[in-house]
Amino acid sequence: MIIGIPAAHPFLKGVPERRVTLSPAGVREIVALGATVYLTSGAGDGAGFQDDEFRSAGAEITYTNEETIRRADLILQIGRPHPDEWNFFKRGSALFGFLHLAVAPEELIQSFLERKITVLGYELIQEQDGSLPVLRSSSEISGNLAVQIAGRLLESSAGGKGILLGGVPGIPPADIVILGGGTCGYYSARSFLGIGASVYILDRN
Repeated sequence: MIIGIPAAHPFLKGVPERRVTLSPAGVREIVALGATVYLTSGAGDGAGFQDDEFRSAGAEITYTNEETIRRADLILQIGRPHPDEWNFFKRGSALFGFLHLAVAPEELIQSFLERKITVLGYELIQEQDGSLPVLRSSSEISGNLAVQIAGRLLESSAGGKGILLGGVPGIPPADIVILGGGTCGYYSARSFLGIGASVYILDRN
């Protein structure tokens, strides 16, 4: 099995993308099982992993995503491939990632169908009880990050109004409105309550 790990595109929906699909430890385990791993140079930089760490774990470093994707039987990617990469996938290969195929461009789906590519979206992995374990863990992380992001955006240096989320004696805490009471909303609410903000959740149920 030849596994390819392309570098993520710098911005995903306007947000800096720093994740990589496997850590050097993960690469080491896969290589020990007999797989060959190709990784695009710099793919782990945003997550704090250098090429040398992956190389020491047994990965072979390539210079472009095209080389990585064309060589691989299985491509592990964070998000959907960039339109420039659609033609790099060889016939019969497989792609795993957060693909959100329900809202993917029709041209991408057609490209996969024509090449008979096996596609697995992590967000659709489902337990027998209907729960989505991968999506749940991602939502937990997003919910906990909401406090950090909101606090940073409210600082005057970021163009905010200089509001302190938790308040101080004599100054009331910020009012936080969360739209949706799912996993992400729940963890957001818990985090905002933890710093003393006033939290309101709006949900259809």
